[in-house]
Amino acid sequence: MDKFDLIIIGGGPAGYAAAMRAIDFGKNVCLIEKDKIGGAGVYNGALSSKTLWEIANRVASINETIVSNGRSPYQISWTEVKKTLDEAMFERKFQYSCHIKLLQTETMQKLLHYERGNATLLSKNEVKILHEGEEKIISGENIILATGSRPRKVPNILVDEKTILTSDGIEQIDNYPKSLVIVGAGVIGCEYATIFSNFGKTKVYIIDRQERILPFEDEDISNLVASNFRNKGVVIHSNAKLERMETIDGEVEYELSYPDGKREVIRVEKALLSIGRIPNIENLGLENAGILLSKRGIHIGDEDTRTNIPNIYAVGDVSGRIALVNMGEIEARHAVEKMFGNKLDTLSYETICTIMFLNPEVAAVGLNEQQCVEKNIPVKVVKVDYSVISRAIAMRKTQGFFKIIVTNDKEMHILGMRAVGEHASSAIQAVGLLMKLNMPIEVLSELIHPHPSIVEGIQECVRMLLNKSIFKSSVFKDKLACYSLVDGVKTPLERL
Repeated sequence: MDKFDLIIIGGGPAGYAAAMRAIDFGKNVCLIEKDKIGGAGVYNGALSSKTLWEIANRVASINETIVSNGRSPYQISWTEVKKTLDEAMFERKFQYSCHIKLLQTETMQKLLHYERGNATLLSKNEVKILHEGEEKIISGENIILATGSRPRKVPNILVDEKTILTSDGIEQIDNYPKSLVIVGAGVIGCEYATIFSNFGKTKVYIIDRQERILPFEDEDISNLVASNFRNKGVVIHSNAKLERMETIDGEVEYELSYPDGKREVIRVEKALLSIGRIPNIENLGLENAGILLSKRGIHIGDEDTRTNIPNIYAVGDVSGRIALVNMGEIEARHAVEKMFGNKLDTLSYETICTIMFLNPEVAAVGLNEQQCVEKNIPVKVVKVDYSVISRAIAMRKTQGFFKIIVTNDKEMHILGMRAVGEHASSAIQAVGLLMKLNMPIEVLSELIHPHPSIVEGIQECVRMLLNKSIFKSSVFKDKLACYSLVDGVKTPLERL
């Protein structure tokens, strides 16, 4: 029986990151993947959907310019879109494949061992691998479970991935659907609504059980994204309950009910279920190792990434925590460092930088306003509109804003930030770092930023908090805001 320092089940972003970090420690690693290296981080997930968003966003940007000048809209065929999408996925897949092969040269062949097949735990140390009818059993001192997740389905809705689809099937369609209904107004649902509405070839409907889309974010963000959807012709069914959805004569018919008793029946060409993801934990043999489960996935107690079995860890989507590629990689590296580097620090989830690929894009770190109200945290809030940022003006992309939330005291420690608009994902990083290092806002106010750049708006935010901004909120009241938020009550702060 082959023995390893570490066995990793799952070769997605988290599992792959764990393998590479273990190699750094000179450990003997077996990486097991049943399907495709890269997982949802490459296929039907982060890379593929964002490639679609980039293409659709460029199409929309071009059309904003040429249509206003009286020209016909620019159009790109789905064949061309699919070709670019396939090229992007192949490029990343090729990098992973070459990387593994080159690591298994003379230098690294004693460290990295790659296995294809389905893995099942036989005990807390033994793993059975089944591939093309052949079985083998290996042993590991430590085991990492990184089997990822898959789209959640609804029991009474038949998903065929042709007419009624999940994110696994939406990118495999043959052409733009004439009409598309999206069930779920969370991040994934709104991202695909953005993609297809930006292409301008599909009538998009969104079914939302809540009063507004993106209910976990502040209203100013939700309202801006919703407004842009409506401007693109997207229909948002708010406060709607999906009574039924079925395929009839090759189309999708769905029925909605509303709190006031109203009901409506609509037919579209295709439907996309976007109601979250569930961890891949079936047939892993968790019971053989005595691993406990939680309501969301594998149970992780106070030991970060460690399960209730000391030598077995769970990272990425399978843990049921935060289903993000960057978080899965961080958890995986952290788990390996706990095993082999005696790392005592616990993982912090307070300064996770995220991005939603919408119109406009939305980046976030830390708390938002409504979370502060829910937690009864007194705060100060400062907000700068993109329309007063030179780079945004030069780009002709002035829709959006920066919003920074700090403690309501003299120290004004940053609790969170939201960036909405062009370059949002890049702009958020400096504030995320400041939060992680617990540094004062004066650092940003005194730093010489590149000019013109979007991040200058962040500098203006902190200058407003320090009452030394270039533009005064008392003058540009519709562009700048600075206020306290205590017990849910918003009070403007006295500023010049």
